[in-house]
Amino acid sequence: MAQPHRFQPLRRLLLAGLFTAAAGLAHAQAPGGTPIRILVGFPPGGGTDAIARVLAEKMKDVLNQPVVVENRAGAGGQIAAHALKAAAPDGTTLFLSHDHSISILPLVTKNAGFDPAADFVPVAGFATFANGLAVAGETPAKSVAEYVAWVKSAKGGKDTIGVPAPGSIPEFLVTLMAKKYQLDLQAAPYRGSAPMMADMLGNQISAGMGSVPDFVENQKAGKIRMVAVIGNKRQAILPDVPTFRELGLAGLEDLPYYGLFAPAGTPPAQLERIGKALQQVVAMPDVHERLTGMGLTVEYQPQAPFANRVKGYTQTWTKIIRDSGFQPK
Repeated sequence: MAQPHRFQPLRRLLLAGLFTAAAGLAHAQAPGGTPIRILVGFPPGGGTDAIARVLAEKMKDVLNQPVVVENRAGAGGQIAAHALKAAAPDGTTLFLSHDHSISILPLVTKNAGFDPAADFVPVAGFATFANGLAVAGETPAKSVAEYVAWVKSAKGGKDTIGVPAPGSIPEFLVTLMAKKYQLDLQAAPYRGSAPMMADMLGNQISAGMGSVPDFVENQKAGKIRMVAVIGNKRQAILPDVPTFRELGLAGLEDLPYYGLFAPAGTPPAQLERIGKALQQVVAMPDVHERLTGMGLTVEYQPQAPFANRVKGYTQTWTKIIRDSGFQPK
């Protein structure tokens, strides 16, 4: 009767080894089963949302892990930024953002509630884009000169131009245009590009200032007309649309960026894994074609160069905003 007890230590050792192996396997498989959330600070239907969905669709296959887009719309991306700050730094929450939420919001808001340099870490950049001026279908102008002449003759020198968010670069572009052409132009901030576009298509506003990705589909359909873009050269997708620089409005050559950000403290291995997956995805011919067709210039940048890009861009616009006399709200 005592003999079976001789094997109990061995049995316990074997069982402990099995449990350890099972736990290790579960831990190794956990990332593959836990969805990655890509936060988007704007409503569905806008340019940023569309870009996020193109990337998420492919990244899930590269990472062998579910990737979902989560819209946290409002306050020009501020709500999504707060959600990123509050998220666990484990590589399962990312923020797909352009320059507004990361570089501009902290400059134009008294208390943004987050500090990008302290609370976030860049993962990688993947594209640049241009902002520009577009006129609605019933607005007769086909160029900036014609728009200026129309505002002076038909609108008494006053007009309202839609912008996708308050305190955004498009809003500053409206101010710069007003100064250059001596017009009374007022920016009308929206909660994202989708509602702004709806009012443009309904001819509720005569013009909008926003990104090429927000305008390009309706531009292709002939429902709106882009008449100028920022940058030091014309956009490949809009070869007939001049730059503001060509029109004599200099200082708007630094193009905004798109990239992925993670909560500060996210392990470097996770950042590298996601960054490499993003690099692989944007290099895919079908993805490259789709992003280019949306008006982006695909330019992958790994973490360190992208971090420098964000820093330099923020410094450029810090000076522009300060020199404009804008007071944070």
